[in-house]
Formats: sequence, C-alpha cells, structure tokens
Amino acid sequence: MTKLSKGKRVRGELRREVQQSFVERYQAGESIRSLAADSGRSYGFVQALLKDAGVTFRPRGGALGAKEKTT
Repeated sequence: MTKLSKGKRVRGELRREVQQSFVERYQAGESIRSLAADSGRSYGFVQALLKDAGVTFRPRGGALGAKEKTT
C-alpha cells in the first residue's frame, strides 16, 4: 500500500479504496497496528475505517492469541 500523507483528509473514492484494502487485509489476519504502520496513518484512523465498514473485531491478541488459548 502507498503511504498516505499524515494529517491529510482521505475522502471520496480514495477513502473507499483504502477502506476496502484495510478490510480485506484485516480479515486475512493482519493487525490494525500493522495496517497503520504500513499506511503511515494512526491506529485510530485504521480502526475508524474498519468500524465504519462494519468489521467484527478480533479479541485482543488477534488470531494467534486465540489459537494459543485453545491448545
């Protein structure tokens, strides 16, 4: 993903594209922190886009943490 400028508003079609990319990557197992670092945006920005998209969030510790608890 291309780094997004910090502090610059992400609107319209670009926002939808970024949001869809975040949703796909998060659902594939990538963490919010990883998405934020890769895009150059804050954790809160990524989380807000995912929330607006209706994503069901994983429990703290992510997918790996959940697997470890069941063994």
